[in-house]
Amino acid sequence: MSIPADRLEQIAHRFAELEARLASGTLEGEAFVAASRDYAELEPVAKIAADVRAMRSELADLEALDDSDPEMKALAAEETARLKEALPEAERRLALAMLPRDAADARPAMLEIRAGTGGDEAALFAGDLFRMYERFAADQGWRVEVVSMNASDAGGFKEIVANITGQGVFARLKFESGVHRVQRVPVTESGGRIHTSAATVAVLPEPTEVDVQIDDNDLKIDIYRASGAGGQHVNTTDSAVRITHIPSGLVVTQQDERSQHKNKAKAMQVLRARLYEKMRDEAQGAEAEARKAMVGSGDRSERIRTYNFPQGRVTDHRINLTLHKLNEVLEGPGLNELVDALIAEDEAKRLAALGE
Repeated sequence: MSIPADRLEQIAHRFAELEARLASGTLEGEAFVAASRDYAELEPVAKIAADVRAMRSELADLEALDDSDPEMKALAAEETARLKEALPEAERRLALAMLPRDAADARPAMLEIRAGTGGDEAALFAGDLFRMYERFAADQGWRVEVVSMNASDAGGFKEIVANITGQGVFARLKFESGVHRVQRVPVTESGGRIHTSAATVAVLPEPTEVDVQIDDNDLKIDIYRASGAGGQHVNTTDSAVRITHIPSGLVVTQQDERSQHKNKAKAMQVLRARLYEKMRDEAQGAEAEARKAMVGSGDRSERIRTYNFPQGRVTDHRINLTLHKLNEVLEGPGLNELVDALIAEDEAKRLAALGE
């Protein structure tokens, strides 16, 4: 994709302007923070743009050379061939760097996993998925903190919600939302028959209190006694919290902590994330729908991936990618290959859309 010369000049001019403003020492407070952020975002784009301009200029000079000297002509032809091969890749890298970024890409994320169809086996699979993301996060240098969980009697989780913090968390996990399906022989299956179960995954960008303003008057808060499996009381105090956000109808419950205040704080954290995602979807509208169609809608009702134990394979249905390395994927690091492929597909589709 060829970027117009005047666009390259605009990038160079804007970068030089920001550089001069920051070096002047006249910026303070919010103005300095804003300029520093703009500079950091533009710097990688400006560097690639400068490379592209230099390559184009060198190519033009070589093509204008007097070719009467055979030796110079041969050297020029060799260098011209090298530049013509390298320039399209540099222009592609520049186009990628110039793509609009999702403002939430750098955010921490709220990971929600719920057992779907399949009873105890689905809960066990939800547990497998959580451990996969936990190991993947550790491999990325991220931190995972469980916000709430509802364990299954047979093992695994009926539901688990965790907060993941670190660099670029949402950018790498956002395509994990959807239905994950497992095909395997349950340990309780004496006949050796393969069962199919499912779990839903949702990855939501973590907002700040500034991003989502919640009016206390819009909340209905119920306090009740927390209970565990089989109706057993987890504690003898009314510490469980159910928060209903009346305008949106969203309901969040939290009972893992013994403190009512801690449960309320965690429930508000989850509610804020869900409201922020709802706001993002509404704000992006048709653009969001078009973008999500690139690698699946991310809707939790859509099957996105199958983990087949008998065949040792993982298939991502959105990009028709099958990896025969199930264990590596479930161990965490192997998930990188799927994540990278999904990001690459998204970038390719967005690049194609720019050229239309």
